[in-house]
Amino acid sequence: PSRTFHGINRLLTSQLVSHYESICQGKKEIPEYFNFASDVLDKWTQLEKDGRKPANPAFWWVNGKGEEVKWSFEEFGSLSKKTANVLSEACGLQRGDRIVAILPRVPEWWLLNVACIRAGIVFFPGTSQLTAKDILYRLQASKAKCIVTNDTLAPAVESVLSGSKFLKSKLIVGQGSREGWLNFKELL
Repeated sequence: PSRTFHGINRLLTSQLVSHYESICQGKKEIPEYFNFASDVLDKWTQLEKDGRKPANPAFWWVNGKGEEVKWSFEEFGSLSKKTANVLSEACGLQRGDRIVAILPRVPEWWLLNVACIRAGIVFFPGTSQLTAKDILYRLQASKAKCIVTNDTLAPAVESVLSGSKFLKSKLIVGQGSREGWLNFKELL
């Protein structure tokens, strides 16, 4: 049995466990390739377009000031595709390349995450509380080719750039511009 939540049937925990166990026992086929962005997000977008699924927000973010961002599945999918294009074209990233994102949990954090899944780029999230030393360590250990941060954290990143030999592009999420950085919102 399933229960309805916001008009969508959800599996009960026992069903999820049963589904997982059947996969482990080889009773269900595991896809050779799975991509959350194309196999889930894009499919839900199509279900909404076809009228087979009621329209619900795919993403709903509210900050401490009460400002909100709400995207449908179609909007979220489209924005994640555009973000993947920014990463591959403007930043020159390819499947398997690594990106470090040091951002507070703003909508762009989720866009980057899904765009990386879509493009096969390895996403390394970092908390906005990282020090310059922490940032350098993550850049060196991950061999990231791109870093994404905001206006507030950019100076800490810039202070350690000389120690990162793999970094090729820097992307800033914010209103203004910064010399030597690509502006995410402008590129999007």
